[in-house]
Amino acid sequence: MTVSMQPSSKAYLYAMLAILFWSTMSSAFKLSLRLMPFDLLLFWSVLAAVLLLLSILLFTKKLGQMWYQSKRAWLSSALMGFINPFAYYVVLFKAYELLRAQEAGVLNYSWPIVLVVLSALFLSQKITGRDWVAIGISFLALIIISTEGKPWTMQFTHPTGVLLAVSSAFLWASYWILNVRDTREAIQKIASNMLFGLLYISVFLNLSGSWQLPKPQALTASLYIGFFEMGIGFVLWLTALGHAENTAKISNLVFLSPFMALFWIYLLVGEKILPSTVIGLACIIGSIFIQQRRPKQFKNKMLKRI
Repeated sequence: MTVSMQPSSKAYLYAMLAILFWSTMSSAFKLSLRLMPFDLLLFWSVLAAVLLLLSILLFTKKLGQMWYQSKRAWLSSALMGFINPFAYYVVLFKAYELLRAQEAGVLNYSWPIVLVVLSALFLSQKITGRDWVAIGISFLALIIISTEGKPWTMQFTHPTGVLLAVSSAFLWASYWILNVRDTREAIQKIASNMLFGLLYISVFLNLSGSWQLPKPQALTASLYIGFFEMGIGFVLWLTALGHAENTAKISNLVFLSPFMALFWIYLLVGEKILPSTVIGLACIIGSIFIQQRRPKQFKNKMLKRI
C-alpha cells in the first residue's frame, strides 16, 4: 500500500529541512573560517553552489532557458550577483571572523526589520507606528547583543564586527527588494546570480593574490556551505512555498532557525551562549512579529520570492 503525503505535509517537511540546514550555518561559517581565509571560503562555496544549481537545471531540462535569457535579465543578475553572493558574504564572513558566531548570526538576522525601511524607500510602502516600534526594539536588541548585555555602557565588544554584521543585514534586505521586482523563475535566477558572484570573487582573489588550493578538511567545509546554505536550502524552501496552502504559516517557521543555531553553536563551536544574545534574539523576533501585520499584497510578494 502506497502512502502519499498531502501537499501541506510536504510543505512543512521541505521547510523544516531547509531550516535545519540553515540553522547549522553560523557554526559552519565559524568553523570553516578557522581553516581558510574568508575570500577563499567564499570562492569554493559559491563554486559548489553554482555546480549544484546548474545540475538541478540540467536535470529539470531548464538549463537552456537560463542561457537564453534576455539582456535585461543578465544585467539584473550582474547587479544582484554583486550584492549576493559577492558583497553579502564578503561582509558576513568578515563579521564572523571578528565576532562570536552567536553575535554575528543574530545581528545578521535583523534584516527583516531593515527590509521595512528599505521597502518604504524603494517600494513606496508606508512605515506605520507599529513599524517604528519594531525598529526601536530591534535597535535596542542590537545594542544589548553588541555590549554583552550592558547597553548603558555603549562599549561594543568589536565595533567593526558589529558594523559588518549589521551591514550584511542591509545587503540581504537590498537583495530581497531587487527580487521583488524580478519575476524570473527562481532557481534560474539564483543560478544566474551565483555565476556573476563567482566571477566577482574570482576577480577579487586575483587582485588580492590569495589563490590557493585548500586542504581537504577546509574544502569539505566550503562544499557544505555551498551545497546547503546557497543551494539545497533555497531549493527546499522554494519547494516548500510551492506546496504551501498558506505561505505565511510556512514562512513563520523560519523563526526557529536562529534559536536552533544557538544550539549548534554551543555544541559544535563550543561558545558559551550569553544571556544577552538570547535576550537580543528574543527582542528581534518579537519586533519582526510586531511589524508583520503589513498589507497582504506586499507580504505575499515578499514571502514567495527569494
